[in-house]
Amino acid sequence: MENLIDFEGKRILVTGASSGIGKETCMLLSRLGATVVLVARNQSRLESTKAHMNGTDHVILNFDLNEPHHLNEWFKTNKSLIGTLDGLVHCAGISYTQPLKFMKSMFVEETITVNLTSAIYLIQGFLQKGIRAPQCSVVLVSSVMGLVGQPAISAYSASKGGLISLTKSLALELAQSQVRINCVAPGYVQSEMMDAQKKIISDDQLQAIEKQHPLGFGKPLDVANSIIFLLSSMSSWITGTTLIVDGGYTTH
Repeated sequence: MENLIDFEGKRILVTGASSGIGKETCMLLSRLGATVVLVARNQSRLESTKAHMNGTDHVILNFDLNEPHHLNEWFKTNKSLIGTLDGLVHCAGISYTQPLKFMKSMFVEETITVNLTSAIYLIQGFLQKGIRAPQCSVVLVSSVMGLVGQPAISAYSASKGGLISLTKSLALELAQSQVRINCVAPGYVQSEMMDAQKKIISDDQLQAIEKQHPLGFGKPLDVANSIIFLLSSMSSWITGTTLIVDGGYTTH
């Protein structure tokens, strides 16, 4: 029987590869036989991710997603290292907890740029001639906060909601080119982003958030598994959708 989760000979680019969901996705892809192009700002943390991966052919490339307008040129410059890609996963993201009355323009702009604007230019670069394989898959990592409301993260919610809308629009635009694009919307995941959240909220607040997840907080691997599904042949008739992976958070 055909193995639909076989990534042997496949090449996947993953942003945010230095931590959290991105790091877990890279490690899982390597165990499934893929060659991964790891992208983030921090060289040493990328090397740490690579050290935990199976295989030796993976490629580390640095890029600061605060400057997404340079992505087209970055793809051209690094074409020989990037190779022909069968998939793109955009895991990179940032979050600031700031009530509207205290919100600074620099935080708003950085959040929108890294989380949303960069996705547009990433996909544009990925679609350049000679970069993508004839049939390929794009997965964007959004958040349940793009679907439901929560105080003091309005810029983050707006950026993640934008990814969901972007997915729907590009699915229609790219279908004729045999490019599928889907989105994953995780709930709260035990990651570096949650560690940062713990520093600004009380234990009681954290416990209240956990109770909103009937299955408890998730792990990066829970989300990585869903990303793999959307990259794989198992989802060959799925495009333009958002897969909610939240331990039941949005059932409230």
